[in-house]
Amino acid sequence: GSWDDQTIIHKLRLGKEKMAYLGSGTVAGRTLNQFAMDESGDYFRIATTEGYTWDDSSLNNLYVLDVDLTVVGSVEGLAPGEEIYSVRFMGDRAYMVTFKTVDPLFVLDVSDPRDPEVLGELKIPGFSDYLHPYGDDYLIGFGLDTDAMTEEEMDEMGVEGAWYQGVKLAMFDVSDVSAPVELHKEIIGDRGTHSELSWNHKALLFDEGKGIMAFPIS
Repeated sequence: GSWDDQTIIHKLRLGKEKMAYLGSGTVAGRTLNQFAMDESGDYFRIATTEGYTWDDSSLNNLYVLDVDLTVVGSVEGLAPGEEIYSVRFMGDRAYMVTFKTVDPLFVLDVSDPRDPEVLGELKIPGFSDYLHPYGDDYLIGFGLDTDAMTEEEMDEMGVEGAWYQGVKLAMFDVSDVSAPVELHKEIIGDRGTHSELSWNHKALLFDEGKGIMAFPIS
């Protein structure tokens, strides 16, 4: 229909004294933020959501484009009815969190640009809207805890969804890519608690050497 989202990617070479326009490519859907895009070697990877959660038309995709910005590989149609809340590309792997009522964390293999694939997924309450890598085998998710609506609440309100709770930190063990695990979690505050980190990754101080992290909570 006329509401189909497309994202157009333009590629420019930035020289010291001049810029050159190298071309463009198009993928279905819209991107969340800078972490939904990544360049690796000659390839550009991008994660998108197309459609909308309110009418259950949403789908989530990952595309790999070559040096000419032609799509050479894709995984499409993940988590129908949900939308992307966070993405993180880490070399040959990509991590994607989608959400509407329950949060799946998807682990994707992007080592073969022509054949990206889902390796594993984990469904837990809450969602992460920022993912921070910790070494190669761990990932820290920052977001909100959630409580799925009851059948009665859904019927009464005419929507399917979840109630937001406190700020949630989750440590994920992704060493077994086919079976990601939530090792432990911390919940700060309750409904109405939030952090600037949800929309601004620079709000996080992360000092691996000292083993500390800090971020604001309201």
